[in-house]
Parts: sequence; structure tokens; C-alpha cells
Amino acid sequence: METRLTTLFDLTSPIALAPMALASGGRLAAACARAGALGLVGGGYGDLAWTQREYRLALEEARTPAARAHIGCGFITWKLEEDASALDWMLDLPGNERPRALMLSFGDPLPFGERIARAGIPLICQVQRMEQVPQALEAGAKVIVAQGAEAGGHGMNSLGGRATITFVPELADWLAAHAPDTLLLAAGGIADGRTLAAALLLGADGALIGSRLWATRESLASAAAKAQAAACNGDGTARSAVFDILRRKHWPAPYDFRAI
Repeated sequence: METRLTTLFDLTSPIALAPMALASGGRLAAACARAGALGLVGGGYGDLAWTQREYRLALEEARTPAARAHIGCGFITWKLEEDASALDWMLDLPGNERPRALMLSFGDPLPFGERIARAGIPLICQVQRMEQVPQALEAGAKVIVAQGAEAGGHGMNSLGGRATITFVPELADWLAAHAPDTLLLAAGGIADGRTLAAALLLGADGALIGSRLWATRESLASAAAKAQAAACNGDGTARSAVFDILRRKHWPAPYDFRAI
């Protein structure tokens, strides 16, 4: 299948791995890259040693130059404001090891976008509302991810979040009118061929997939957690800030977490 996403990154599937903190490690990113998708290591909370280890593992496990060219990384933007050492390290890598793309989510991408652009690395920015789109474009985003409230893990709370099925076509129309060269990915509730096809019909160039890949063997999530998720349906999830409070992860408003 060919879309603007597959053309830009020389992929065979219009899919990017969501860079899930503590789940999207090197093995999972490499497996996605070998399968023709964009494999984004989850730089997450900005731990330098973790990012170095998992990113280098992704390059090693990718095995071929073609697959290594599908490896990138993603960061939680508000954590970069506290510690950008992992991003600094990544931007200083030699050309043959540099990430194919860098993704920023949850916060203001402007302080980091110019540096990423100077390194010649395509920037992916995730947004949850239309009002965030101009900021992402100003930061230099080549790809924008429209994250719906259906998404597992972190996202905008239920008061401000949008549904994927309404958010994606609205943003697709806006980009067509105002930034036609900017690609669009859909995120939130996309877990199989039907939902990927739906995302493309809504106007996206591909999908950012998290929860479905979180449950794979290559994911760093615990086996018990993956088994529980596989046995659950959508009725068994909830979105709340309490998950981060219990884990002592001090996420800013308006973001919270969908979990079982």
C-alpha cells in the first residue's frame, strides 16, 4: 500500500509505532522496522542511559540497512524541558546512526523543533486539539498526529479530548487548505486492518499505533499486563489522572491516562 507516509519514509506499511514510554523498546521498534513500518523507540521520560541502550538495540536488531533507515525515537515534550540530554545525544549521533524521524508529544515543541530541523531529521508532532496545530507547524512538523481520546495510555482528558472519527477529517481538511505538504497520521482506537482502512478513508496518510503493539511479545510491558489487556474489551478501560498519581508521574493538565 502506498501513501504519502510510505513514500516519505520508504515504508511498505502506512504505520508508525507509537513511542510508548517503557514499552516501545529496541526490540519492538526493530520488529516494526523490519516489517516495513516506522519504528519509534519510546524515549519517554528522557532517561539518557535507557534511551541510549534501547536505541542502539533497535539499530542492532533491525539487521539490515533498509530496516535501520526506519528507526526513530519519540519524546515526552514537557519532560525535555526538564532534561534534554537524551535528545542532545540523539542529535549528535553520526549520520548513519541518526534517527529517521523524531516525535514530540504533550507540550510545546517550539523550543526543540529548530534544533531537530537543523539536524535534518523530520519532526512528527502529536496534537489532541485543532488549536495546537499552528504551534506544531511553527515548530517545523513534517507530520502531525491527530490523537483521539480513544487512545490508550497518555492523552488529553475527557473534557478537552476529541474523538478520532471527528478529529481526523477536520484536521485533514484544514491541512489541505493551509499546509498541504504536511502529512497526517491518525491515532486512537486503531488496532487492525479495518480501523487502519477507516483512518485512511478519514483522510489520514497512515496511523500511529500504540496499544495493539504494546501487547506484542517484543514490547517491554510485563507479560501479566499484556495478558490482562488481551482479555479485556473497551468497556474495561477508563481515563483518569489517578494512574499517574499512583505511579508518582507528575503529568501536567490537561493530560491523563487510559488504562484497565
